[in-house]
Amino acid sequence: MYIRYLTLFAALGLAACVAPPPPPAPKIVSAPPRVDTPPTPRLTGDWNDWPFTPGNWTYRRDGRGSVAQFGMSGRNPMISFRCDVENRRITLSRDASAPEAGLVIRTSSMTKTLAATASDTNSAYLTANIATTDPILDAMAFSRGRVLVEMEGQHPVILPSWAEIARVVEDCRG
Repeated sequence: MYIRYLTLFAALGLAACVAPPPPPAPKIVSAPPRVDTPPTPRLTGDWNDWPFTPGNWTYRRDGRGSVAQFGMSGRNPMISFRCDVENRRITLSRDASAPEAGLVIRTSSMTKTLAATASDTNSAYLTANIATTDPILDAMAFSRGRVLVEMEGQHPVILPSWAEIARVVEDCRG
């Protein structure tokens, strides 16, 4: 009987001495082909069908009047719409890299081109002053769903026509 156990232990001992199989050869995985992000598609057709520019309106009052700004949270605004109560005018500012240009505003009822110059306070913006009596302000406030702000050499900004525009106009007109 001991011989059986001895034979069994010898067989197990020999089995334990067998080398494990070699690890499988590493697979060579090639990197996926590089895919460049396509450029922003050129907007064609009716501007009323273009998608809105991502962002939201904000509104606040301060010592000089009120301001509505449009842009992405945590970033500088793309558009600023400020009431200067003392001078009875609204200043429309747009982020832009051009030294000066024509700023085109399109609404559902009106289109107007304004002369835009470099901002006195921030060189990354071009500004245009609008008298509080200018009909473009009413057209912007009551546009059907959207307002387009265009500038040569810059991507157009398609704004939702929210109440912030009308609030600034009302504040400025008193």
